[in-house]
Amino acid sequence: MGRGAERLGEELRALRAAAGAGAPGAVTALLRRRRPGEGIVMPKSSTISDWFRGKSVPGEANEKLFLRLVTVLGEQAARSGYVPRPTREWMALLTAARGGVNAGRGAPGVTGPGLPIGWSDPHDLEVHPAGEHRYAGGGIPLPAYVNRAHDVLLAEAVDAVRAGARRMVVLVGDSSTGKTRACWEALRPLAEDGWRVWHPYSPGRAEAALEGLHRVAPRTVVWLNETQHYLGGPDTGERIAAALHDVLNGPQFTSVLVLGTLWPDYAKNFTALPAPGRPDPQSRVRELLAGRLVDVPRTFDDVALREARRLADSDALLAGALTRASRDGRVTQDLAGAPALLQRYEQASPHARAVLEAAMDARRLGVGERLPRDFVTAAAVGYLGDDEYDRLADDWQDEAFAELAVEVHGKRAPLGPSAPRPAYEPPGAGSARPSAPPAVRIAEYLHQHGLTVRRDQCPPASFWHAAHQHLGRADDLLALADAAYIRVRHRWANALYARAAEAGSGVARIMVARALERSGDLAGAAALYAPDADRGDPYALLALAYLRETLDGPRGPDDLYMRAADAGNDTALVMMALRREAAGDPAGAEEYARRAAKAGRGRILTHLAREREKRCDRTGAEALAWRAADGGNVMPLATIAFVRHEAGDREGTDDLARRAVADGYAAAVTALADLLEKAGAPDDAAHFFWAAAEAGDQEAENRKYDYLEFMYDLAFTVRKKHREGDHDGAEALARRIVDPDVSLNALINLAGLREKAGDEEGAERCYGFAADQGDLLSLVDLSRLGERSGDSYGMSLVTARVADTRNRSLLFRSRLRGEEGWFGLWTPKDEDACGADLVARARERERDGRTDEAEELYRQVADAGEAVWMGLLTARWPSGLEPDGRPTPAAD
Repeated sequence: MGRGAERLGEELRALRAAAGAGAPGAVTALLRRRRPGEGIVMPKSSTISDWFRGKSVPGEANEKLFLRLVTVLGEQAARSGYVPRPTREWMALLTAARGGVNAGRGAPGVTGPGLPIGWSDPHDLEVHPAGEHRYAGGGIPLPAYVNRAHDVLLAEAVDAVRAGARRMVVLVGDSSTGKTRACWEALRPLAEDGWRVWHPYSPGRAEAALEGLHRVAPRTVVWLNETQHYLGGPDTGERIAAALHDVLNGPQFTSVLVLGTLWPDYAKNFTALPAPGRPDPQSRVRELLAGRLVDVPRTFDDVALREARRLADSDALLAGALTRASRDGRVTQDLAGAPALLQRYEQASPHARAVLEAAMDARRLGVGERLPRDFVTAAAVGYLGDDEYDRLADDWQDEAFAELAVEVHGKRAPLGPSAPRPAYEPPGAGSARPSAPPAVRIAEYLHQHGLTVRRDQCPPASFWHAAHQHLGRADDLLALADAAYIRVRHRWANALYARAAEAGSGVARIMVARALERSGDLAGAAALYAPDADRGDPYALLALAYLRETLDGPRGPDDLYMRAADAGNDTALVMMALRREAAGDPAGAEEYARRAAKAGRGRILTHLAREREKRCDRTGAEALAWRAADGGNVMPLATIAFVRHEAGDREGTDDLARRAVADGYAAAVTALADLLEKAGAPDDAAHFFWAAAEAGDQEAENRKYDYLEFMYDLAFTVRKKHREGDHDGAEALARRIVDPDVSLNALINLAGLREKAGDEEGAERCYGFAADQGDLLSLVDLSRLGERSGDSYGMSLVTARVADTRNRSLLFRSRLRGEEGWFGLWTPKDEDACGADLVARARERERDGRTDEAEELYRQVADAGEAVWMGLLTARWPSGLEPDGRPTPAAD
């Protein structure tokens, strides 16, 4: 073996040391453990040992194993910060060790230029990186590829050259439309047939092409990315065009594919005919490109977007691009520009970065895409440190905006100017829209990046002041007022709500009115509700009705509730049903209840039926329940049967259940069994589950066997232990049950038993275990217990868990009436439970007497703006916080 084998051995030993694999045997074990299968036969350890010692070189039969070896060791070494060689460099070392020529010229036995396609890295062929995350081995991942119309033409060319033909295809499209990536995807199938790719590049593109085109071997892809560098030279363009003509037509060449890319302006210039009587300096270039140009569209059409969405299910890069670019279809531009945009943000000058972060925060907190330049400028000041602020030049704003307006790949700028769209109003529509102030737009990728990296940051005072002074759109002001409110920045929230109300936001007027209510100014609040109520706003009508009920008594707001109900407010429909029932108008109550049920508030029918049953109005209760069942809602039937059972009327319960089965409402019996199960009456629940199953209800059929097995075996023992006083044993047995359904039922029943026995602590613990197994109704029970005991912290934790279920109805079922849930303005988001860990840590610090640390943790919760913690934080800071986190002094 020569020097090449020794060099390969040296590199392998260095890689092995970095990977922490001390001996060849350890390397073999690592290969077997980490990379099994794929048809690779493992040689003896001594064979691999000889490779490391430079005594032998992997032959063709072991080439795949060699690639696996360096990949596995490279990934292992990368965990400790080692940067391994790319695969193509290892293959070049292997070629040299076998006695072949160097990597720039080719492998043994091949006289033409280029490297095997399998050795090539797409980024070395100038495919744009599409993300900032790298694999452990050092490579940059590519997103999933979406085929479009031009890919069909490329595939046809590949099929032709496989059969021995020669083809040239030049893709024409704007920057970052996917031209180079399309060429890479087209040539990849040729790697299986041993094809090579040659990228003329050094010492210069044109010089390399002129020197090597006449030596192109069969089964070679000539890679002419940015084809203008080859065909555009005044001295070399025509010569290269002539050489390419020979490759595509000369008898000495076969099985060659030439791939190129051009921007539209270059393609237009190359193919333009000269004016009559003028010289024709690029006739060969024009003739070469004739019939070989293929257009690449700027955007994804509907077909491509559908395919991209399908692929995005398993590709994070593509999924991220679609969230940002699916509206305009510029998916490839987003992917190509993302890394450069991130780099521009991280390396921006201090004043440019401040401007960019102010824009990020504005978009993150709900301001629209067009950001007034004056607002961003004024807000950015607070993002600078003292030293940076002292060094600002007089024209720092212009410098910052100029720096951020420079485009990257895909024609994207970090923060570029945004021109207003003209207003197209019909003739006589009124006064013209006032001219919009100069505005900027942040790149969507950086907006998405800001959602992640700045999600727990509260903007400085300059941001809120700039919003109050420079924003004029009601929606923008309302969004920032809400953002300030859930961050407990009450002073700025109130100021921005007032500005939004002035700008015409009815919701903001309601929030200002709510603030007046809290301060005791009920008349002032009513005056603010009145204009929107007069215009028929359903929320304002409902809010004014609540207020009038306090000011004028129960009869005062009846017309307001009715108007809100007629305007479509489902809460008002519920209120009217309750008020009609209380006034002795059952027909009116049922009418409003049916309308509420159609709006998704079907539980009002159940409530009315239960209340009538409790008042001993069995005829009215049953009439309502049967009508509800006819409309598809069986819960009223189940509920009045349950009320009879609780009252000890077992005969009446059985009679109603039999009639429900006879009339085809077996689902009502299943619902009754479910209520009995949750009420801690398992024997009766089992009876009705069985009856419903025999009547053909599929849900009861699915549940009865596991339920009965639990009832007659395990649950009996759990109850027996509890009644005998062995509470801990009962709980332990319930938690040891392996079957999740049986275990869940046992825990729920045990919780009910403990609650009836007055052991609320034990009941809470069992409900908690059941909730951990996925029973959402146990969260409701936890909430009820917390509400009864006045445990505000426990209530906050339960609220967080309810919010995390994304099930808004549970918020109402658990009767959590914080400000954040008032008349439905707040909807839980995915991140709303993320502060639970911080709150738990803060509570721990408080118990340990480390109040300063606890205060800082609570402040972090406030800064993150998780609405679910509003009650806890407002109780801690009744006057709110300043933007920098200092408590706001109490008002005089």
